[in-house]
Amino acid sequence: MIGRCVSGKRLMAGIAISLGIAASAVALAQTADNQGDDVASSAGSLNLPSDLTVFGTSDPAVHKATAIVNGTIITDTDIDQRLALVLVANGGKIEGEERQRLRLQVLRNLIDETLQIQEAKANDITVSREEIDQTFNRIAGNFRKPPKEFGSYLSEVGSSAGSMKRQIEGELAWRRLLGRRVEPFISVGDEEVRAVLGRLNAEKGATEYRIGEIFLSGNPATINETHANADRIVDQLRKGASFAAYARQFSEASTAAVGGDLGWVRGEQLPTELATAAAEMQPGMVSNAIANSGGFSIIALVDKRQVLTTDPRDSTLSLKQVSIKFAPNDTETTAAPKVEAFANAMKQVSGCGSVEALAQKIGGDVVDSDQVKIRDLPPALQQMMVDLQIGQATQPFGSLKDGVRSLVLCGRDDAVASNGPSFDQIYAQMEEERVNRRARRYLRDLRRDAVVEYR
Repeated sequence: MIGRCVSGKRLMAGIAISLGIAASAVALAQTADNQGDDVASSAGSLNLPSDLTVFGTSDPAVHKATAIVNGTIITDTDIDQRLALVLVANGGKIEGEERQRLRLQVLRNLIDETLQIQEAKANDITVSREEIDQTFNRIAGNFRKPPKEFGSYLSEVGSSAGSMKRQIEGELAWRRLLGRRVEPFISVGDEEVRAVLGRLNAEKGATEYRIGEIFLSGNPATINETHANADRIVDQLRKGASFAAYARQFSEASTAAVGGDLGWVRGEQLPTELATAAAEMQPGMVSNAIANSGGFSIIALVDKRQVLTTDPRDSTLSLKQVSIKFAPNDTETTAAPKVEAFANAMKQVSGCGSVEALAQKIGGDVVDSDQVKIRDLPPALQQMMVDLQIGQATQPFGSLKDGVRSLVLCGRDDAVASNGPSFDQIYAQMEEERVNRRARRYLRDLRRDAVVEYR
């Protein structure tokens, strides 16, 4: 497992990514007050037995403990509120046994989060309410919502503002604890960094991978269960679930906070098993569960490139997008003539100066876009744009629901060869990887020493 500790802006980005996707939860256990003597006497005419058995499920308004971690209660509501956003990321389509398995995994995550907060407090580390609120407000801003509206959004999807703030507290407290108890004891030698830089220069043209990872730990007693859990996650990801959401909720690497993003890495920086899998994948693919040291990894190949070489997909484009829309009652059959007419019209484009007039003629809309990197476009469009000449238009693409569109290339600034990562960047990456390994051991020891009661 390769993982990296995150801080500062990267931590904020990870929390923001997780929101589209997932959030932990905090709720108070509620108990019913005993009724007064007058109320009790009013039931005398019912002739109720004093020794009775209650059948059926309990009142959903009374939230009982699911687990008690060193005295801290985790309730069903805590689990439900975190699970709610996992379900949102999957379109709410997970039911039955799979939903129950997700609940169990969410419970494990909440236990780990509780242990991290407890350990931070035991080391006199606290996260102030002001810090939590500031982070929460920044996340709300990323969603273009005022904090109060953002809290309402969380409630609408089955979570709460309190849930998110608890998650923020856990991440900030754990990061601060690692900064005090782990990072000062990690060392990276200058010669180690220079050796990596030397290999980079010697391997100009070698392939680099942009990878996301989900890591699930297992021991000999749980390895089969861990493998089964990993296979189920792979199945959900291939059905369209958000990789970042699952990494955020289930990965046991510290990169979970940034949706499992490992950044750009070369094959030799990865465990052999992961490097082999990445070499056989194309961008957009998700691997099978991969057995490696201490458990299983699932990787998603976001992109790949050649070290220290010019990549045409890093070119920056100036574009005009022409689009047409369809009526709600249109079908593929009724829309086909309009799509064909649109495609023929776009073939006649002879430069960006003629786009507005053409769009007006066919009833289309035009949107200008500058400073667009080819690499940031959907994979299906990237090679198309690499081969396109200035003044030409792409083939039409889209759907009946979203409309059909075409991109016209108005200008291109070619990419320049990368100088590669700096000494400081390599140093930081190596340091983060070592901190992450120590952090995993630290959390493993906390689990081992914890008193956890399940209810």
